[in-house]
Amino acid sequence: MTENSLQPRLRLGVNIDHVATIRNARGGDHPDPVRAAQIVAQVGGDGITAHLREDRRHIRDEDLKRIQDATDLPLNLEMAATDEMLEIALRHVPNAACIVPENREERTTEGGLDAVGQHNRLVPIVTALKDKGIRVSLFIEAEAAQLEAAMRLGADIVEFHTGEYAHAIGDARAAELKRIADMSALAVKNGIEPHAGHGLTYENVQPIAAIPQLAELNIGHYLIGEAVFTGLEPAVRRMRELMDDAR
Repeated sequence: MTENSLQPRLRLGVNIDHVATIRNARGGDHPDPVRAAQIVAQVGGDGITAHLREDRRHIRDEDLKRIQDATDLPLNLEMAATDEMLEIALRHVPNAACIVPENREERTTEGGLDAVGQHNRLVPIVTALKDKGIRVSLFIEAEAAQLEAAMRLGADIVEFHTGEYAHAIGDARAAELKRIADMSALAVKNGIEPHAGHGLTYENVQPIAAIPQLAELNIGHYLIGEAVFTGLEPAVRRMRELMDDAR
């Protein structure tokens, strides 16, 4: 038995938002993100991530129940820290709610949540979610101050933003990788489950996947982009193979 085989299996959560983005470009019902969720389940994905944005630019409210009804995979609902999104999360009761920063002008989520600066705003939201039995995840930068804030808030999970890692090269990328690895180890030491995501591709996923403390990667845009050329099933299978090889 090799050393890598002793490490736990790294879960793959697939974000299906951009299937809905394509659907919404023309209106109507095609392509259906529910079908994407079913394919992910069939090929060994471990979870579905969907971000219900305030402007409803991709996932729609009615998609959430349809996704939950169509597959037994756990749903990770990405949400802004607003009363509206809290009410929706409490109504649908996903497996996890990942609180993310949200700016109407951004193309995608840019950077991590400021769990330090938004502590007072986050306390009642985190409390309400946990009281409903929903696992709370905070999408944060891999920084000690943000991790400590997540601990004070009682988060079950932190998802480290890997955007800076994905865009860096050379020594800068190595430094980002070390930062994520160090914070993942610190999270586990303090009883928080570390995940990672944003900007991960076939080319850069393996160093992140090799971090032994990470429990899950959430990947979306790249997989949906590859699916245009190869199909969603081969795209997810390939990412799964790369992740497994890294462990």
